[in-house]
Amino acid sequence: MTKRNLIWLVSLAIIFILSVMVVVPLDKGLLFSRGISYGLDLKGGVQLIYQADLSSVEPDQRAEVMQSAAAILSNRVNPLGVSEPVIELYGEDKISIQLAGVQLTEEQKERLGRTALLEFGEPAASDEEARWENELGRWKPATAMINGVEKELTSSYFKENTRVGIDQTTGQVYLYFEWNDEGAKISEEVTKRLLGKRLGIFDGDDALRGEDGLPIAPVVQAVITTSGQITGLSLNEATELSRQLNAGRLPVPLEIVYESTVSPTLGESFINLALKAGVVALALIIIFVLFYYRVSGVVTSLALVFYLFLTLAIFKLVPVTLTLPGIGGFILSLGMAVDANVLISERTKEELNSGRTVKASIEAGFSRAWPAIRDSNITTFIVCAVLYWAGGSIAGGATIKGFAMTLFIGVAVSMFTAMLVSRSIFRLFELSPLSKRPSLFTPYLKEKND
Repeated sequence: MTKRNLIWLVSLAIIFILSVMVVVPLDKGLLFSRGISYGLDLKGGVQLIYQADLSSVEPDQRAEVMQSAAAILSNRVNPLGVSEPVIELYGEDKISIQLAGVQLTEEQKERLGRTALLEFGEPAASDEEARWENELGRWKPATAMINGVEKELTSSYFKENTRVGIDQTTGQVYLYFEWNDEGAKISEEVTKRLLGKRLGIFDGDDALRGEDGLPIAPVVQAVITTSGQITGLSLNEATELSRQLNAGRLPVPLEIVYESTVSPTLGESFINLALKAGVVALALIIIFVLFYYRVSGVVTSLALVFYLFLTLAIFKLVPVTLTLPGIGGFILSLGMAVDANVLISERTKEELNSGRTVKASIEAGFSRAWPAIRDSNITTFIVCAVLYWAGGSIAGGATIKGFAMTLFIGVAVSMFTAMLVSRSIFRLFELSPLSKRPSLFTPYLKEKND
């Protein structure tokens, strides 16, 4: 064995060991402690599609506005505890959100798409139109005239530094906020006018309610110019609200136009079924190649095991979010990995039948198989690229992109294992006593017929 071949073998052994350490166990991994990311259809969760109202946005600014809205939605999703949310733009005015592993309340779903999370209201007179009504009366938006323009007091004027505190004496939870310069002017005028009166706080169409279920509407006791605090919320509600307020204000209104929920139980059954399908497929392939191709089958089986762990390690490290279509792409690439090894074995058989030695036949088999393997896989890469691009333009396109991504990675790894791993293992067999029996490197049926 040449020094170069030895270096290759040692390098491949190190790659294999590291891959096993990344993959095992599946839910964590000995190296990097990373689990496999599962998509909505496997882990359960919710998919929401929001449609933006772009009627007030100039056509040349709509793409930028939608990108901004998607970024803010991503910030608002993070406090919900979703590790790998899938947020995609499609069409001109729609945003798809997939949240795996969580179930949202109706209030949380609606809150994600609100332009301004909190609005402030003042009591409305009997002859005035009211936007809200609750146990404490009728309310209209709290407004102020700033430079001749009437502006409503909302959380859009909060600085993105709200925080939650707890009074150490009473245990009361408060949400502390600061106004920006314009908000400070509006707040000053509103609170000056409402001294001794209530200032209502509203979350969408309803009042913001405290832990006791009652509307939060404190009596204004002083003019507020720079900062303030909201009390009465539970610790969890105040913490979530603070994080979402800090995520920013949506540039356009969003409305839910589609919603789909997958239960975690159904997702778990999908995972178990997919694992069984993968194990059965791998076992049947190994049994077949061992029986039919014998020594070449042993090489193919070892290369497949290498392929399996290296591919799963890449899925964990990228990370790739696995969906059912994605697992389908992975299993399909497994079949293509076998196909490459079968092609090499058949080319090697032809060289042996022509009277060449085992070593010469193996080298010639790889050389002759490579163009066919290369060209067929390049066409697959092109299809994967088209699928990935197409998946970004339709609703639910994440599953198509997942299929394309796993198939692309799987095929790329299969090329690596077929041309480098299999070749290195074959060269080990060239040095063994088995190389003196060329018939062991040909298919079983071929020898039987001879």
